[in-house]
Amino acid sequence: MKPKKFGVGQSVRRVEDQKFITGAGRYNADALPADRLTAVFLRSPHAHARIGGIDTKAAAAMPGVALILTASDIGHLKQLPCLAPMPNADGNEMAQPDYPLLARNRVRHVGDAVAMIVAVSEAQARDAAEAIHVDYQPENAVIGSKAALEKGAPLVWPDYKTNLAFENAVGKAADVDPIFASAARVCSVEIVNQRLVANFMEPRSACGEYDAKTKRYTLTTSSQGVNGLQDSVSGVLGIEPASLRVVTHDVGGGFGTKTFIYREYPLVLEAAKRCGRAVGWVADRTEHFLGDAQGRDNITKAEMALDKDGKFLAMRVHILADLGAYLSQYGPYIPWLGATMATGPYDIAKVHALCTAVYTHSVPVDAYRGAGRPEAAYVLERLVDVCARETGIAREEIRAKNFIKPAQMPYSTPTERVFDVGEFEGAMRKALEKAEWSRFAARREEAKKRGSLRGIGMASYIECTAWGEGETGTVALDKDGGFTIVIGTQSNGQGHATAYAQIVAQHLDIDPANVRMVQGDTDIVKTGAGTGGSRSIPVGAVMVTRASEQLAEQLRKLAGEALEVASGDIEFAEGAARVIGTDRTISFADIAKLPQAKPEVLTGGGEFVPPDATYPNGTHVCEVEIDPDTGETQIVRYTVCDDFGMTLNPLL
Repeated sequence: MKPKKFGVGQSVRRVEDQKFITGAGRYNADALPADRLTAVFLRSPHAHARIGGIDTKAAAAMPGVALILTASDIGHLKQLPCLAPMPNADGNEMAQPDYPLLARNRVRHVGDAVAMIVAVSEAQARDAAEAIHVDYQPENAVIGSKAALEKGAPLVWPDYKTNLAFENAVGKAADVDPIFASAARVCSVEIVNQRLVANFMEPRSACGEYDAKTKRYTLTTSSQGVNGLQDSVSGVLGIEPASLRVVTHDVGGGFGTKTFIYREYPLVLEAAKRCGRAVGWVADRTEHFLGDAQGRDNITKAEMALDKDGKFLAMRVHILADLGAYLSQYGPYIPWLGATMATGPYDIAKVHALCTAVYTHSVPVDAYRGAGRPEAAYVLERLVDVCARETGIAREEIRAKNFIKPAQMPYSTPTERVFDVGEFEGAMRKALEKAEWSRFAARREEAKKRGSLRGIGMASYIECTAWGEGETGTVALDKDGGFTIVIGTQSNGQGHATAYAQIVAQHLDIDPANVRMVQGDTDIVKTGAGTGGSRSIPVGAVMVTRASEQLAEQLRKLAGEALEVASGDIEFAEGAARVIGTDRTISFADIAKLPQAKPEVLTGGGEFVPPDATYPNGTHVCEVEIDPDTGETQIVRYTVCDDFGMTLNPLL
């Protein structure tokens, strides 16, 4: 593909930045109707308690209060869905309890929602929430995944008589046990991937509206994809997806956490229907910590069997995953996904990766920034460093010895992943060269003379991205000569508008500033898998490419008819269609005005369903300096060599 000035591979400044840096971004809280009612939620202060009763009478009589809902008021609504339950090793279903919109009879984590209060103002709603009396009867709670499996531990879901959610494995213990028994050396680590909170700049929020005439709902919320929410929220309401419009404006960070359905979404819609007015809710920072899905929280033990020369023979992994009190949308799948990436970029013939998932009295856990794969890479690289230390082989050399080689591609891992390409040692060597790894000893001695400690570390990784659902969408020529992309991904800070526009620019030789992106409205974007799993460019960009190619061909035909030449004699240059080798041109705006330029002719459609995942990879090198007296730590050098394949925009 011939490079264009603003096309693929060029360092183009983000077209969307002007809006954001001048404060003109329109986030969800900015779009709340002025005449809305405001909702707040009463949340449990206890990790585990029975609810003896809820008295809302005094609160309901307070000024401005329009509605109070508890679990007894919403029996017609369904529970929140888990879309990725995992089976047990024996094929039986996992323990899959209800996830009610408001707690029924018992609260199971601090922050569990007990009541929804709707009032004219937020202050009135909060005052009313304080007037609600909940008869909490506290009980013992289980916190931590190891504690959950101890004998006599408090049960999150007593009906299941266990806190075990599911247990399954990749590979067979019988295949690795003999290898470990005869190995020259076995190295092991136990790693905690701690629980994390996304803590995006823009907290979650939602506005519900209901049109009694059309019997149609509108949910406006900060999300990572409107189409998935349309399906899940309409399911909870018991309506057809077409009866719900979902809208997302600008998004101030997502990190996976804004992908999922949450209690507040169907509840603001239910409240709007009952009250006959829009109902808005905006989380504060505390609510984000108490009510939004959190990340990771794994304890992993990993072992490597090696021969006498330091070659990796087999691997054993046990992931103990805390799912929290309820099953979030994809919660069970995330540790399992990590298990499938357990062997990383290394040639390890056999693996047994056991995943044990448990319930605890804590906030539910789901996908967060890499969703299982960073956890797997962290454990593996720590283990490889231990192998290097215990064998006396240099860290870079034990990696080089065990990397999958290019000649082995395509490579099927023992966890049933298929890597199509990869030059893992090449990426590592390049990173080490740029980091001046071989000269580190001299830098450490220099730091020592200054009284500082200096250390260097490296980690190689392979990521699994862009699997699952495809994307469909369009690229169209507008009447004013600009272009519009309609796509089901959802930018939340990545720069999609620029990257996609560069693809259109590549095919039509236009300025990306003349390309508009439409996303985040189910009335316009009919299908889409949203943004998550590092899929927007590997999947969405292919769709935009195909739509641009189709549109370009259609525009060549229109231009050829107007200029009385064959379509093959038309090229695009400097924002217009031109007869090759001449100065005869027609602008895109004039093409759009041609009598035969019907909307369907001015629109290119594209679809792409990935046949498999893609596997970007690389090596990172970090060098730090520590003041031994104060503990102050500085990152003095950080070097990265990533193999991402085609890079749309290095500046992004």
